[in-house]
Amino acid sequence: MNNGKTVSAESGQTFRTLRNLWPYMWPAERPDLRMRVIWASFYLVIAKLVLISVPYFFKWVTNALNGQLNAPDFIPAILVGAVMLVVAYNAARIIQAGLNQLRDALFASVGQYAVRQLAYKTFVHMHQLSLRFHLERRTGGLSRVIERGTKGIETIVRFTILNTAPTVLEFALTAIIFAYAYGFSYLAVVAVTVWAYTWFTIKASDWRINIRREMNNSDTEANTKAIDSLLNFETVKYFGNEAMEAKRFDSAMARYEKAATQTWTSLGWLNFGQAVIFGVGMAIVMVMSAMEVKAGTQSLGDFVFINALLMQLSIPLNFIGFIYREIRQGLTDIEQMFDLLDVDQEVQDKPQAKALEVRDGAIRFDDVHFAYDPSRPILKGISFEVPAGKTVAIVGPSGAGKSTLSRLLFRFYDIQSGAITIDGQDVRDVQQESLRHSIGMVPQDTVLFNDTIAYNIRYGRMSASEEEVERAAELAQISGFIKHLPEGYQSMVGERGLKLSGGEKQRVAIARTILKAPPILILDEATSALDTATEQEIQQALDLVSRDRTTLVIAHRLSTVINADEIIVLKEGAIAEKGTHRQLLAQKGLYASMWDRQREATEAEERLRQVRERDDLGIL
Repeated sequence: MNNGKTVSAESGQTFRTLRNLWPYMWPAERPDLRMRVIWASFYLVIAKLVLISVPYFFKWVTNALNGQLNAPDFIPAILVGAVMLVVAYNAARIIQAGLNQLRDALFASVGQYAVRQLAYKTFVHMHQLSLRFHLERRTGGLSRVIERGTKGIETIVRFTILNTAPTVLEFALTAIIFAYAYGFSYLAVVAVTVWAYTWFTIKASDWRINIRREMNNSDTEANTKAIDSLLNFETVKYFGNEAMEAKRFDSAMARYEKAATQTWTSLGWLNFGQAVIFGVGMAIVMVMSAMEVKAGTQSLGDFVFINALLMQLSIPLNFIGFIYREIRQGLTDIEQMFDLLDVDQEVQDKPQAKALEVRDGAIRFDDVHFAYDPSRPILKGISFEVPAGKTVAIVGPSGAGKSTLSRLLFRFYDIQSGAITIDGQDVRDVQQESLRHSIGMVPQDTVLFNDTIAYNIRYGRMSASEEEVERAAELAQISGFIKHLPEGYQSMVGERGLKLSGGEKQRVAIARTILKAPPILILDEATSALDTATEQEIQQALDLVSRDRTTLVIAHRLSTVINADEIIVLKEGAIAEKGTHRQLLAQKGLYASMWDRQREATEAEERLRQVRERDDLGIL
């Protein structure tokens, strides 16, 4: 009962995957590629017809050399005829091979176009998925799924169009020849052989698919562990856990080794079983023909013809097994890729969404409720306004919901109730692209592309000129550092920007935000990870970039927001206090207590710094 359900589920999955692949095999937007498919199929059919004629030439050659030539009248004499037939036999094989190569050449661009389009669609879809998906992802496993999926596409597309139908055609032609020339008994033996061969191939291949799936899972797990460990190279070194990481990786590779070994072993059993089935069927047919040659009802050429036709049939038969295995394995490789494409886009533009029109840049949160998980609310009725051109700071203890506000303003998530508006326009009613184009972000943890400094600054506006890039670097107070580098703006920043210090990465982030020149700016704890001296330098650049812009500052260090037009204190997802720096200190509430603690910590840090300086000077 369960086996029936399993087979039905797998058949449904196969049909769904092939249906999803069809637009890439027969692209509506590329009539030239459709013509290539048609011509490739035409040449393949012609090649099959030429291939069927080859055993006839072999038969006539054999009869000619045996003195039993029973060939068309245009062949003049036995010896000359034999020579001509030998030439024709080999010419037919050459023509058939040429037609096959022409078919492959015509279809090459079709297969590669399908690979490119589906890989592109998957890449775009990954960027359209919500932040929730990417926070839960496993980068190494995700990259391997896409890599295997794109490789599997070409296999499925090529075999589906170019091999399955022509192979069925060759079976049909072979069956007609046996039935017409040699009778039903020969056809019956060949049909049973083909059926048994196909049945065994499918059953064995289904068995091997489960092994292949286990091998893929082990491969994905090993790749995930390797990439995760390398991305956290410093952490591994900090705690001296190289041996543990190697053991984790090796355990995943051990499972891969076991599954891979089973894959190759099972392939050997599959090939052996196919050889036995076809060998038995061929032996029966050859014995039947030999007996008829002995009885004089068939010529020696007929015996050779039957042998040659069966040998030719073994190639597509073996290829049917190969096609089935490759298609099933290809489906296994890309089913996860299609699962990724089936992941719903959590945040979507409404059908009639218009571009955001920023006039003044005023931001308003109106009774906003939000929870990542329904059982754990994060924001509980938040209401506040950031007037056009003003700076409002959000402070509060860790976990109060500060950074969530910036994610909601960018619309990485949709709120459960309430409204977030910019100049009176609900962010859920406008196009996401226009919304994010209007907002600049300087995050706490700046992650750079493994490219040049110039590329990372220009990422704020890819059309910017070199002069504009250099001007943005000057405003961000990083141009002096860049000019002292041997390769200047062409210096590579390394993986995630690790060749730069924290302050240097922050200045690059500020420079690209300056280059973007957005009307609205978010500073999400942009200096909390820096030392006090670097923080003061970065703060000057931030003050410059936020001038005359509507600015929302999410801060950990209160010293960075004392000049804000308004400070909002969050506590457990609700607004506890609001006012200017002076007003909040006068209230002697949560903000005042946070200020006192940070001031004491800063003073202690300053005393420790002075002690170290005296120690370095030998005063103590």
